[in-house]
Amino acid sequence: MTSADVGTAPAPPPVHPAFADDKAARWLGAEVLRAEFGDVLIRVTLREEMLNGFGMAQGGMVFAFADVAFALACNDPRGDGSTITVASGVDINFLNPGFAGRRLTAAARLVSQSGRSGLFDIRVTQETADGGTSILAEARGRSRTIPNPSSTSKDR
Repeated sequence: MTSADVGTAPAPPPVHPAFADDKAARWLGAEVLRAEFGDVLIRVTLREEMLNGFGMAQGGMVFAFADVAFALACNDPRGDGSTITVASGVDINFLNPGFAGRRLTAAARLVSQSGRSGLFDIRVTQETADGGTSILAEARGRSRTIPNPSSTSKDR
């Protein structure tokens, strides 16, 4: 039985505090499908203005999209806001070209966490012309939890 069978509305998309004011994610058109600490899934449709001079996804756009997933995965949506977790480094490998109109998905997951440091894997896939999927990029991100500057700075 589905929600349509019983006349109820589908569940709203997950909300994540780190996503609420993320202007870059909004410009990208990122949509949150799943947002739990250490387990995030987002998607976006690749637009013309995200392409390079060769008509393929510009690497910085792919990286920015992967970075949104990384940021959501390493910040617990149930946190109290006194700390934030940021990237201390990311390595990305571009494996296939992306093309306008294709839907991209980024999945980020926690691999290991020790104290204030974490390790995350991020995979960006795209729908292919034949209805399948291909891996566009693989990234490994290192995170560090720090005091939230907006809660400690009176100058902001």
